[in-house]
Amino acid sequence: MRIALAIAMIFFGIDHLITPERYLPMIESWLPFPNSVIAITGICEIGGGLGLLTQRFRRLAGLMLAIYFVAVFPANVHNAIYGLQVQGLPTSEWYYWARLCFQPLAVWWALYCTGYIYNIGHAKTSFLRQR
Repeated sequence: MRIALAIAMIFFGIDHLITPERYLPMIESWLPFPNSVIAITGICEIGGGLGLLTQRFRRLAGLMLAIYFVAVFPANVHNAIYGLQVQGLPTSEWYYWARLCFQPLAVWWALYCTGYIYNIGHAKTSFLRQR
């Protein structure tokens, strides 16, 4: 699961850097420097993906990707509400609304495959057993 997420994040991050014009419709008009916003998101995705592949940065990358998925949620809401078309993605409205439903799954995936969710539950179990 972790490797699949890492590959996906690196792929999408590179795509943000190579074809930023595809993502311009997703950027709200009040945000300054939309090309920079797209580049920063691409760098975050690549960094998160690479971090997932290393033992040293794995947990930090999982936490940062979970935060990232929450941070980009408003852009996905904006995209669904206004029916913005992103080149290379399905054009039907249902896709953008369904994508919103999967956003919490992405947060869970990043936390689960890096041990945050398991460790929290495990720590509670261990604490209770010690009493």
